[in-house]
Amino acid sequence: MSDRRERFLDRLAAHAERAPEATALWDGTQRLSYGELAAAIDARRARLAAVGATRVGLALDNGVEWALWDLALLTDSRVAVPVPAFFGDAQRSHLVERAGLDAWIGPGGEALGFGTPDPGGVATRPVPAPPALHPGTTRITFTSGTSDAPKGVCLDTEAVLAVATSLAEAVAPVEIERHLAMLPLATLLENLGGLYLPLWLGAGVALPGAAELGWQGASGFDAGAALAAIERYRPHSLILVPQQLQALVDAAPRAPEGLRLVAVGGARVAAPLLERALAAGWPVAEGYGLSECASVVCLNRPGEAPCGVGRPLPHARVRLRADGEVEVSGATMLGYLGEPPVAGWHATGDLGRWEGNALVLEGRRREVFITAYGRNVDPQWVEGVLATRPGIAQALVHGEALAHNRALIVPAAANLPDAAIEAEIAAANTTLPDYARVSEWRRCAPFTPHNDQLTANGRLRRAAILAAYRDWPTRPGANVTTTDASRPTYRVRPITTTEE
Repeated sequence: MSDRRERFLDRLAAHAERAPEATALWDGTQRLSYGELAAAIDARRARLAAVGATRVGLALDNGVEWALWDLALLTDSRVAVPVPAFFGDAQRSHLVERAGLDAWIGPGGEALGFGTPDPGGVATRPVPAPPALHPGTTRITFTSGTSDAPKGVCLDTEAVLAVATSLAEAVAPVEIERHLAMLPLATLLENLGGLYLPLWLGAGVALPGAAELGWQGASGFDAGAALAAIERYRPHSLILVPQQLQALVDAAPRAPEGLRLVAVGGARVAAPLLERALAAGWPVAEGYGLSECASVVCLNRPGEAPCGVGRPLPHARVRLRADGEVEVSGATMLGYLGEPPVAGWHATGDLGRWEGNALVLEGRRREVFITAYGRNVDPQWVEGVLATRPGIAQALVHGEALAHNRALIVPAAANLPDAAIEAEIAAANTTLPDYARVSEWRRCAPFTPHNDQLTANGRLRRAAILAAYRDWPTRPGANVTTTDASRPTYRVRPITTTEE
């Protein structure tokens, strides 16, 4: 047993001895005290052992059951593979085969080759030759997908709990007693910061399902439902992505009472939003991290003046290369699934600078953008799907820190009606997961080498295009007309899609 896992389990036992009646987990229908926690975990450990599960996909909605299965997997060092609800069928199939899963907990397993679940809720399948994992792997967190084939990040328990205990030190002054998980537990940030961290502290964790929290798919959020959940569970802490924070601040003139810490991460927080939230009483602390570094690396400490994404946590070392790229060591991944092992400093692809001891981010080296919901999207992937439609000749997709992705569209024929283009985009959207779909678009002139918007070998010059349409990414919903003779008049067109 790893040192940190042993310490974590010892703390759970100590909480049970000190306050056996204190609530550990509850989800609106089921409540479990610290005194009942060990037996509930042991029951699920026995079920896993009975079927010989070694690599387990966890595909449940948020709830007490998700937490108990996850804790059972952690206790016995079985490989846990949380399955994001927003993954499409092809992505789930890729996850199952790539990780060599032999067990599945939750709906949808039979379509992926698993048998009927046993009475304990575990479905299995034979895997005669499972793919090799990096030694020590106990958790594989799949990215939301910079393409339609997400990469698996292999982590060990030491790394995950190192971040949890580091966070415990950073947030100790606010004395968290109740946490409400607002993100899916399949998200490493919430799994670690919203389950392991509160349990380490002896706090209670509220785990209502996604619908009660206001989630509508991966990229829709009902602030009224979320505020009702906050009112019901009265948490001291939350973890949010920026779009959730934006929606909540818009919906509530003042922050709900009792909140002591609202950690925000997953994507860049716009400065005006941060200012509005703080002015309205939301105790926001922006942080920074990535799955390859077991989630959180830096955090603005409660009670300190915010600066960038804050100081590195105690477990992490952060340095900048000469070109400004951020590198991190301490609690980093073992390697990507199916790729060579890694060690030492991890190059993040992010650019930054120091302001005192705080890290300030200044953009991303790669073209991959992160939506306001914290989903990674490779624009070339979406652009490629759009360009397969007969009516679309070229496309540029943008979604950095936006709630909905937007596209500049070059129609295959100049006289193609807007309705036809809209139908083509809607058809392309049906093949994409909802976080990658295009919700708004504009007609534009062709990208060519002559206008410096295309390289000689056919690659988009993104910086040049975004500069030419600089009013477009930052003014969602605005109807804009241009008099530039080199470009046709264009208007924002929202796309309506039906969630699957």
